[in-house]
Amino acid sequence: MKRAFVIGHPITHSRSPLIHNYWLKLYGIKGSYEAIDVPSDDIEAFFERMRAGEFVGGNVTIPNKELAYSLCDERDPLAETICAVNTLECSGGLVFGSNTDYLGFLGNLDQNAPGWDKGLKEVIVLGAGGASRAVLVALKSRNIPSIRLLNRTIEKAEDVAMDLEGPIRAGRLAEFAENAPNAGLVVNCTSIGMHGSSFEDIDLGRLPKTALVTDIVYTPLVTPLLAEAQALGLRTVDGLGMLLHQAVPGFKAWFGKTPEVTAELRQLVEASL
Repeated sequence: MKRAFVIGHPITHSRSPLIHNYWLKLYGIKGSYEAIDVPSDDIEAFFERMRAGEFVGGNVTIPNKELAYSLCDERDPLAETICAVNTLECSGGLVFGSNTDYLGFLGNLDQNAPGWDKGLKEVIVLGAGGASRAVLVALKSRNIPSIRLLNRTIEKAEDVAMDLEGPIRAGRLAEFAENAPNAGLVVNCTSIGMHGSSFEDIDLGRLPKTALVTDIVYTPLVTPLLAEAQALGLRTVDGLGMLLHQAVPGFKAWFGKTPEVTAELRQLVEASL
């Protein structure tokens, strides 16, 4: 029986086992997918278990995405650009790493806000961590003319902008107000929003009434940022769809079937939040 996993620390919050085991049952595939708590200090030993053939592959979540990237025997070009992996495949004693957050981000917006990128001229991305790199690469692939990357420490934003190149300009979070009037999309790539936390210096009222606001945080489903956007009458897309869509390529690689992201699956995961 093929075994797959998600590793991270902590890991009990992960909804990935719910998603993949739903698909395994739906398609009648003999396999398993489990959450395994692996602190960063233990990840090298876990990679040896993968190389020994114990698993067909799995997912990587916080805080191990960058470390797993460095331990992979091979990586796809997209992961090389993003400098992080979230999906692993094991074959012939080697571990191959890829990053499907890019596809998850685009798949979520394409499904829940069709046409979101048509005529879009400027985007604001909040946060310059590992998740934002995947989002920035995804936005570049849709040929967005201007991307403003705002972060509390501008130096980190400048490093990411220089590394990824293209139409990305770095700034501080405090510069949101002056950039907001021209922004058609705002993406929160920080962890702000989890456990009810909220931004102190983001005024969504400065955005155009046609703007779309999305958050990669999905617990809670409606973050304070999304709640504020909804109160202002702005369009919103929550982060759950990104989680669902990023899971598709991995399942196909491990179990040989391209699964569908359906309303039933979303409802199942929503009920667990």
